[in-house]
Amino acid sequence: MTQADSAQAPTTTRSPETTGSPWRDWRRGWILAALAVLVALLLACHSWLPNSFGNFGSLLETFLPWLGLAVPVLLLLGLWRRSATALTAVLLPALVWFHLFGGLLTDKSTGKGDFTVLSHNVAAANTDPAGTVKLLNDSGAQIVALEELAGSAVPTYTKGLAAKYPYHAVEGTVGLWSAYPLADISPVDLKMGWTRAFRATVTTPKGPLAVYVAHLPSVRVKFDGGFTAGRRDVSAEALGLAIRQESIQRVLLLGDLNGTVNDRSLAPVTSQLRSAQGAAGNGFGFSWPSAFPMARIDQILSRGPLTPTDSWVLPADGSDHRAVAAAYRY
Repeated sequence: MTQADSAQAPTTTRSPETTGSPWRDWRRGWILAALAVLVALLLACHSWLPNSFGNFGSLLETFLPWLGLAVPVLLLLGLWRRSATALTAVLLPALVWFHLFGGLLTDKSTGKGDFTVLSHNVAAANTDPAGTVKLLNDSGAQIVALEELAGSAVPTYTKGLAAKYPYHAVEGTVGLWSAYPLADISPVDLKMGWTRAFRATVTTPKGPLAVYVAHLPSVRVKFDGGFTAGRRDVSAEALGLAIRQESIQRVLLLGDLNGTVNDRSLAPVTSQLRSAQGAAGNGFGFSWPSAFPMARIDQILSRGPLTPTDSWVLPADGSDHRAVAAAYRY
């Protein structure tokens, strides 16, 4: 080719798609990046979401840790798209998730406590009450709270637990079995029309404890009404007021609250108490449903100079919940 031909040859320009590494094209993956930012915002700003429409904020907070599953999904999609933009954006929800829940992944137990407590929704339709009695007797707990007690099942639990727990009280559908003496037993009005909570003084070898046993109303997720939790929220207000008025310094709340500690609607209760699972547990401590636990709605909470030293979830039994336990140092 002559110099003249060379001068007249057209000049071709390659697009960024064909120039160098495709990872350098920051224009691809913007939809994935936007989704990553949205997940990060939902995690970081969940308390800003309104409850005015179907209690959506509370519903999200109930299953908030599961938003973390979006991170590996977005990561894989970003790798498939070979998008540096998407992969960089995925770091944001990952960091927020670890900030919120990373502490739950480490073992925070500090050894044996002075006593152990247990809470279990035994379910009115329990398929194996005898197996549940054995589970409770083998738990090593000194204080056991049971919720959703069917009237016909109370004699089974009373007889089966009598040897290890000579002191007990049952009010409505909740009960308390203890190796230590009980006194000052009184129902707590949850504004439901029947008794699903009470208070008792438990006299331990190191001093008195005010123990509350509660089963807040159930919640439902409906396509036409969203997360229906109005009755539970009213009961949470009533329970929170009772605990606020407690005169004994050391307080324990054991029960099925039908909500997690992240749920803002339980703030009348959770703002006064701390979770044993958050302070001394290992993992998320999910307790419901028993076959594949997805949320911790069964709680052990405390106030005052009580130090949780360990927290765990017991194996499945005949209930649709799993029992939760915690050890405390007085």
